[in-house]
Order: sequence, then C-alpha cells, then structure tokens
Amino acid sequence: MKDIELPMRVIVGDGAIDKTKSLFTELGLKGKSLVLSDGNTYQVAGEKIAADLGSESLVLGDSMGEGIESAIREIKKTGIDFVVGVGGGSVIDSAKVCAFKTGIPYASIPTSAAHDGITSPQASIPGDKPVSMRVHSPLAIIADTEVIRKAPYRLLASGCADSVSNYTAVLDWELAKKEIGEYYGDYAASLSMMSAKIVMKNARKIRDDVSILVEALISSGVAMGIAGSSRPCSGAEHQFSHAMDLLCPGSSLHGEQCGVGTIMMAYLHGSDWEKIRDVLQVIGAPTTAKDLGVDDKCIIEALMKAHEIRDRYSILRDGLSRMEAMDLAEKTRVI
Repeated sequence: MKDIELPMRVIVGDGAIDKTKSLFTELGLKGKSLVLSDGNTYQVAGEKIAADLGSESLVLGDSMGEGIESAIREIKKTGIDFVVGVGGGSVIDSAKVCAFKTGIPYASIPTSAAHDGITSPQASIPGDKPVSMRVHSPLAIIADTEVIRKAPYRLLASGCADSVSNYTAVLDWELAKKEIGEYYGDYAASLSMMSAKIVMKNARKIRDDVSILVEALISSGVAMGIAGSSRPCSGAEHQFSHAMDLLCPGSSLHGEQCGVGTIMMAYLHGSDWEKIRDVLQVIGAPTTAKDLGVDDKCIIEALMKAHEIRDRYSILRDGLSRMEAMDLAEKTRVI
C-alpha cells in the first residue's frame, strides 16, 4: 500500500504572494500562523506575508537545529495553527519539520529556486551523518516568480544544477532495481527525468523565464511524493554533495555540488557526462573543483566517503579507492 501525499494548491507567477491570504482562506487555513524566515528572506517577503496574515514571525539563525527547537517552542506556547516557510531550502525544511513534529499544516513560499525542497515531503537534516526525514507535503505552494527572479543568479543556477542531477538519481534507482531488486516507480522516475531534461533543453532560456525552473523543481517534489522517498531525485550525486558538506562545509551550494557530482556519476554510468557538463556551463553552474571553491583533495575525499552517506544503493556501491576517485575526477576534468 502506498500513501501518496501532494500539495492541494500551487500558484506560480509574478505577484503570487499577493494571493497568500485569499488562498489560505480558500484552503481553510484559519487561526494563528507562524511565518518562518531568515534575516534576508524576512526583508524580501516574510515581513509582508506576516503583515498580510496578521501572523507571528520568527527569524531563524544559522543553526537549523536551534531554529527548529525555538519554532516548536513558539508553536506550542502560543497555540499556532499552521506554519508558513518563507525562504530558501533550510527555512522551508525547518518549516516542514516544525509542522510535522507539532501535527499542524504548513505552506511553502520560496524566495529563490536554489533546489527542489519547495515541494518534497522530505527534509534534509544536517549533522555528522546527514539524513533525509520523511515529513508531509505542503498544503500549498506560492512561488512568486517576480521575487525569485530578483534573487542572486547563483541561486537560480544552483537550482538548475539540482534539477539536472535528477538524471543520475534516476539512473541509480534503475541500477538498484536491477542489481538488488529495490522498488522502482516508473511514473515517479519518468517525472523526475522529465524535469531534468526540460531544464537541460531550456538552459539558455531560464535566466529570462524562471518559471521553467520553478515548475521543474515543483515536479521533482511531486515525484518524491509519489515515490514516498527522495529516491527519484537523490542518488550518488547527492551522496557526494553531503560528503562535501562534512569535509569542506560552506564552500559551495547544495545544487552546485550536486551538479558537479552529476558529471562524475554520469561518467560512471557510461552516460553522456560531457553533455551534462556543457549544459551546466551554459547555465553558469560550477563544473570543476575550482568553480566550487575547493581544492582537489576535497573532491577526492568526498568521492571516497560518499557511499557511506545514507543507506542508499548507487553507482558507487561499496565505494571508490583513492586512485579510482582521482582517476574519475581527472577524466571528467573536475580536477
């Protein structure tokens, strides 16, 4: 038996946040609300949304764990009825976890399109061994393309790279089905792969039409909702990214790391890694260690450690030796 959970409403377009209050009323979201944002996204959209809703606000700091604990205390103390995450990936993931742990609904209002956490019923929890926590899908998503377009272009390029990384995630899922008999969902895999291919096909258009990427990222989240896990959109390239977070934290963005990981994992799969690299270059996303702001050692160590991140079967299988990792990174010109 599968329990597929998807958003009830999605609004994408310029000025979408102006419809927040009326949409919440339509969906029956009543009572006290808590708007979660960070220092930047509070100024961009959080303050306006809180004012429109007459909502409580909480500006999160750098520590995701402390922010979640603080928000949960506020929810319980003041009797909050629903949460609104306004921001990027960590803010929205924080809203997901808070809503899940307190048993209330939440809405997702992204201020950038840096990765596919907008829709997904998964939250990435950092730590010594990062985990993907199954939560609930947002009741609603409001993606204001005017707001997202104003975000730094680097965030948009990162989101494109995260979407392109679906390509190798699906290849890994197919491999797991073939080699260890893992459950594989054709529909979820097809939706995820389609999102990657649409972004790749429209690489030159996305700077001018961010809705292409936003819709692809939302579709990726839907694929995860259908699959019941992050499997359609997270494979060895994500393991590599999480390993980088541990070994050289703060050096680059999640989507950027996944994009570089995708180049190398496509090579291991015998797929067209050069096409992926070329698309990322057109987008303006990193394709080398230098672009990521790290030294060659970080890339090699992350490749060697990646298979230990999460209990997930991938093209890395039992891991790479130092020589294999170096050879892979050199052949794909990442180092």
